[in-house]
Amino acid sequence: MTRGGPRAAGRRWAILVVATATVLLVAAWLYDQMTWVTVDDARVATDMVAISSRVPGGVVSVRVISGDHAAKGQLLVELDGRDARLRIEELEARLAGMALRREELRARLRMIDMRTASKVRGQAAAVTQAQALLAGAQANEDLAQRDARRAEQLAPGGAIGRDQLDRARAALETARQQVRGSVANLETNRSSSAQAQAEREEVKVLARQLAQLDPEEAELRAQRERATLDLKERTVVMPFDGVVDRTFVHAGEYVVAGQRLLLAHDPRAVRVEANVKETDIRHFRPGKKVSVRVDALPGDRFEGTVQRVGQAATSEFALLPSPNPSGNFTKITQRLPVRISVARRDGALKPGMMVQVEANTRE
Repeated sequence: MTRGGPRAAGRRWAILVVATATVLLVAAWLYDQMTWVTVDDARVATDMVAISSRVPGGVVSVRVISGDHAAKGQLLVELDGRDARLRIEELEARLAGMALRREELRARLRMIDMRTASKVRGQAAAVTQAQALLAGAQANEDLAQRDARRAEQLAPGGAIGRDQLDRARAALETARQQVRGSVANLETNRSSSAQAQAEREEVKVLARQLAQLDPEEAELRAQRERATLDLKERTVVMPFDGVVDRTFVHAGEYVVAGQRLLLAHDPRAVRVEANVKETDIRHFRPGKKVSVRVDALPGDRFEGTVQRVGQAATSEFALLPSPNPSGNFTKITQRLPVRISVARRDGALKPGMMVQVEANTRE
């Protein structure tokens, strides 16, 4: 019988099994280290959107809290809009008054146009008539002047009597007075015609006033649009389907234009950002598939794709540079930022979570 019996044989078998398992585990670990590059310095990241107000005002209500899901267009924060509403009502009233003023000017323009047009035509006819009367009076004056001249020649010889000479002289003077009256009448009618033409210019003045209403109305409409936009901006809505990460205001506070009201992000746009050693960056080329594991989801492994590799090491963006004036140099492996897209869109990945990224070196 073998020394030690079955108990000793069992111990030897147990030792052999443990040793074999240890060797297999060490071999698997070595194989993993040789065929996979692991990056522990990785996090879930996304674009945090700071939602602000474009106008100042008092906060009437905050409709969401941190962690709420909000759909695109959902009301988040409401500001006091009483001033904007009153401004819109004022501009609406001014626009209505502008319309009434336009109708009034148009009515006056039509009335003055009709009145002055008829007056100008009447004065033009009066001038024409006065010119005809003057021509007739001048013809009568010429005839009377010839008659008086003949009478002056005939009277000394006794061919005509003294009374005929007096009548010829009187007829000539009457004709001259008629010419003077006709001249005065013509001048009066010409003056009235000029006055009628001057009154006609009032039509042009009213037409210019009517034309000036168009830019004034356009300005009022622009002011109304601005006031309407101001009122609209007092309801801050969600710009996309996403999650509210944090709120910074409460009802009753006063905010200024551009003040940050809350932070939000799109859970479907999360990504993984890793800082990869420069010695391993060759294994993270754009388009390569990598394995992603999240510390918060143990045992859950999913696929990612390298989107972009940074063109400068992270040390280049340090706030405090590290010069080496003494000449003592210690070589430190630098890291480059890598962006990795993930196919998971169920909202389980939260910005800031720690992530482990693995890339196969054989691919």
